[in-house]
This record gives sequence, structure tokens and C-alpha cells, in this order.
Amino acid sequence: MDTTVYIILFAFVGIVAGFLVGRMALKKSYASKESDIAEKSKLLVKEAEIEAENIKKNKILEAKERFLKLREEFEEESNKKKAIIISNENKIKQREQALSKQFEQNKRTEAELDSVKENLNAQMEIMKKRKEELDKIRQQQVEILEKISSLTADEAREQLVETLKDEARSKASSHIKEIIEESKLTATKEAKKIVLQTIQRTATEHAIENCVSIFNIESDDIKGKIIGREGRNIRALEAATGVEIIVDDTPEAIIISGFDPVRREVARLSLHRLVQDGRIHPARIEEIVAKTAKNIDDEIVEIGEKTVIELGIHGVHPELIKMVGRMRFRSSYGQNLLQHSREVAKLCATLAAELGLNAKMAKRAGLLHDIGKVWPEEPEQPHAILGMELAKKYKEHPDVCNAIGAHHDEVEMTAMISPIIQACDAISGSRPGARREVMESYIRRLKELEALALEFDGVNKCYAIQAGRELRVIVDADSVSDQRAGDMSFEISQKIERDMQYPGQIKVTVIREMRSIAYAK
Repeated sequence: MDTTVYIILFAFVGIVAGFLVGRMALKKSYASKESDIAEKSKLLVKEAEIEAENIKKNKILEAKERFLKLREEFEEESNKKKAIIISNENKIKQREQALSKQFEQNKRTEAELDSVKENLNAQMEIMKKRKEELDKIRQQQVEILEKISSLTADEAREQLVETLKDEARSKASSHIKEIIEESKLTATKEAKKIVLQTIQRTATEHAIENCVSIFNIESDDIKGKIIGREGRNIRALEAATGVEIIVDDTPEAIIISGFDPVRREVARLSLHRLVQDGRIHPARIEEIVAKTAKNIDDEIVEIGEKTVIELGIHGVHPELIKMVGRMRFRSSYGQNLLQHSREVAKLCATLAAELGLNAKMAKRAGLLHDIGKVWPEEPEQPHAILGMELAKKYKEHPDVCNAIGAHHDEVEMTAMISPIIQACDAISGSRPGARREVMESYIRRLKELEALALEFDGVNKCYAIQAGRELRVIVDADSVSDQRAGDMSFEISQKIERDMQYPGQIKVTVIREMRSIAYAK
């Protein structure tokens, strides 16, 4: 027991001694490390101080260099501004010197002007006195002239005014004519180009209709059957169709005469069916004519539908389509009305497209512009007005209605396409070979044209040539001057435009021929 205690005590004492020795050794080690750290810190601080001093010196040097550079730039800019100021001061001095010289010169000029003014005043006084003297002399001369000519001054003045009026009127007419010619050259140049392109781009077909149709037969024996006993067959056929059947000595042909193309076509087809059938008598004639008329009505509708489809026009009322089909059997001055309307429609579409307008609406108005001519009843108003009313009745666009009504100037043009329809109608109708007029109306128009020109004073003779498209007027050289001849051509053309209706245009040529005759004996 005691031994164990002693052992424990010795162990405890050993442990305590070891602990104390270790602690002292550790303390010495820490003291040595703190000494090293302190020395390193001192070295780092010293190096940082040296580096900071170097940086400070470098920054001071850079600041000095920057200051010197800015100073040089400032001095350079100041020198430039000083040079500009000196230059401006020199200019101002030169300007002041010039103004001083100008002022001195103006003072001298004012003095000279005062002198000239005084001289002018003196001359005006002299002129005033001379004018008074001249007025007295003039009054004396006027009194003498009045005594000699037995005219007062007012009367002479009136004669002079009338003379001046005539001269002014003549000059004004000449001036107006020049302006019109210049306007035509400048304003219509582009229009002519567009119209020519339109005509060239539109393919046209020409069809000339007569007032008679020819029905060909195989032999003259059939003529007897057609005539019938005592002519009853031919009378029945004429009564049923409303045309005149001419059976003469023409070999293998029968002439069907009538102004209504539909009736002529019904008569021709009825004859064809009767001849093929062989049974020709009044009852059969009436039956065949009724069937043929019904077929023609169906064909008219088919032609109208085919036409609007080919032209690409949609939404047309069935009654208007039927009228379009009837155009196939109607002619105007020998020109087939359907072909004319198709041609006008194509021209209108092309021309409207060139001008940037609604080409479809222009084409529609061009096709329908003459529907008033195929109205089955006899109207008491112009076909253009009737066509416009029909278009309104069947709900056509207002621009289309106005174009139809205005294409012969019966109503005022309010739509942009209206003048296009009028122009294209004239292009289609007035080109050479398009139409044929009845001889009587043609001759009457030429006579009216010549009579109109003969109403003017100084006209000796007048001739309408070129199918009425040129009027040549021969005037008396003694009573009509060259100036008056030019005025007369203008006046005649204006009177023709006001008083006559004609297709296309009429050229008026006034001829003044001076002849001097002498005889050698």
C-alpha cells in the first residue's frame, strides 16, 4: 500500500516536472518566432516606405510633364486667338477707312445731285412753258382740222378708238390662236402617245352589216315553192317576220330586205328550215317562224353571256346581258354594234390602265355605252340618256351610268372614266372604214358644212373634201387680208363645233389667192 502511494507520487511529480519543462521550452520557441516576425515586419514596412517614395516621385514627375504640356497648348491657342484678333482689328480699320472715303464721296455726290436737281427744275419750268405753247398750237391745229374734215375731235377720237379696237381684236385673235396651237402641241403630246399605244395594243375585228341578207338556194325551182300559189306563201312569210322577201331573176339567191337585223335573221333561218323540210305553206311558215324566233332569243342570251365572259365582266343583270346579245344583230352606220362595243370596251380598259384608273369599270362602261340603241321600243330620247336610265334601273355603278349618259355630251361628265368612254367611242367609230353612212345623210352633212362656211363675208367658194373631214374655203383676196384669213379659219372651226355633229375632226383650210393680170398688146 505504501509502495503504491510512493509510486503514484513519484509519477505525479514526474508529470508535473515534464509539464513545466515543456512549457518553458514552448515559451522559448514562441519568443524566438515573435522575434523573427517582428524583424520581417520591420523589413516589409521599410520596403513599402521605399516603394511609396518612388511612386510619389514618379507621380510628381508625370504631373509636372502634364502641366508643361497643357501650358504649351494654352500658349499656342492664345497665340492663335491673338492673331485672329489682330487680323480682325486690321480689317475693321480698313473698313473704317473705306467707309470714310465712301462718306466723303457721298457728300460730293450729294452736292452734285443738288446741282443737277436745280438744273432739272429749271429745265422742267422751260418744258412746262413749251408744253403750254404746244397745247395752244395743238388746239389751233385741231380747230383747223375740224374745219377741213368737218369732224369734231370727239368723232375723230371715236374713229381712232374703233380702229384700235379692230387692231386689238385681230391681235387678240392671233394671240389666242397661237396659244391654242401651243396648248395642243404641249398638252396632247402625251395623250396622243397613250391613245396610240392603246389602239396598237387592242386587236380589232371589222364587220360591216347591210340592210339586206342573201339566202342561197340550190335551184331556181325552189323559188316557186317559196312564192306559193298566188303568192300566199311569201305574203305569209313577210307578215310573220316583218321583212320584205325579194324573189327576182338573181340566180340561186333570194334577197331578204329589212332594217331590223333580228327580223332578217329570223326570216333567213326560217327559209332555211322550210326549204330543208320541203313543206311550205302558211300554217307551217307561222310555226317555223315562231320556233326560229324563240331560238334567236335563246341565241341572243347566249351571245350576251359569251361576250361578258370573254371580256371578264361579272355581275351584269340578265336583262343587260340580253341587250348585249341583241347588239350582234344591230348595226350603226354599217358598223356592227356588238363588235363596236367590244372594241370600245377593250380600248377603254387599256386606256384606263395607262392613266391609272379603274380598268374593269371602264371596260364595263365601254361595253354598255350603246345599250340604248337596242331597246325594243321606239324611244323619244337620245340613246345615251336611255342607256343611262337602263343602267340605273339595273343597279349599275353611278360612274358607269354617268359614262353611258355623257359619251355624247347629253349630260355633264362627273366620273373620271366618262371622257375615256367618249374618246374610245370616237376612236372606234371615226377610224377610216369603220362605218358607212346612208348616202342621203352623208350628202346632207356635206352640204350643211359648205353652207356654213359660205355664210362668212368674203367667201367665194367652199368645198368639203376627204369624206367631209376637210373643208377648203376660197376667199376674195381684195376683201380678205392675210390676217383676216387666219382669223376666219379659226371662226369657221368654232362655228362648226357649235352648230354641227360629226365624227372625228374637220380640218378647215382658208385659201387666199392673189392674182395680177396684165395684157401685152
